[in-house]
Amino acid sequence: MERITLGDLTIEVVQKGIKNVHLSVYPPAGRVRISAPLHMRPETIRLFAVSKLDWIKRQQRKLREQDRESERDYLDRESHYVFGRRRLLKVIEREGSPRIEIKNRVLILQARPGSSAETRAAAVEEWYRGLLREAVPPLIAQWEPAIGVKVARFFVQRMKTKWGSCNHRAATLRFNTELAKKPPECLEYLVVHEMVHILEPTHNARFIALMDRLMPQWRHRRDVLNRLPLRHERWGY
Repeated sequence: MERITLGDLTIEVVQKGIKNVHLSVYPPAGRVRISAPLHMRPETIRLFAVSKLDWIKRQQRKLREQDRESERDYLDRESHYVFGRRRLLKVIEREGSPRIEIKNRVLILQARPGSSAETRAAAVEEWYRGLLREAVPPLIAQWEPAIGVKVARFFVQRMKTKWGSCNHRAATLRFNTELAKKPPECLEYLVVHEMVHILEPTHNARFIALMDRLMPQWRHRRDVLNRLPLRHERWGY
């Protein structure tokens, strides 16, 4: 892996068989990576990095300032969020497979006696994944006629650096499990955002014009989503 140094900033550079150059700033501290086509010359990549320096600094600052959830122990009266609503956790120790349900605004987790925080976390994560698998299809069906696309498949998975992604050639979408914690309008924004990428893969003027026409308030929804606390992670590179 090559590296570019611009003052106190170090940028990782990976060249591979892609058509366009991609710039990413990763949480939690703002690690920067450029993925570039194999044919792109080092000096061209460096000029690209220099042109994006202000944007990189802004993204790094946002990541460092953004609130993060405290680490969860999956014990009684912890706060957990379900589609933007705060729920207090109640753990019931009982033999059998883990079960999760909401009753009277309480998130009830049935878990085996003595089960670890990791085991309980995995059960909650799978439950969140199931919530998204149920919530996303109606949104896709609602927006397909308006956008004029057909989604082939969608996936829900844990993602550390993105809320979602789109493979525009295959018309497949991916969504971060964390979206099950965020308000419904934020999930709808992400669904529309990724569906529009089937028409326009980049965030260029055409993409912005499409978003403005389809969802005039998309910037507000994006800003709400990006201000909400991020998941507590043990980051390692």
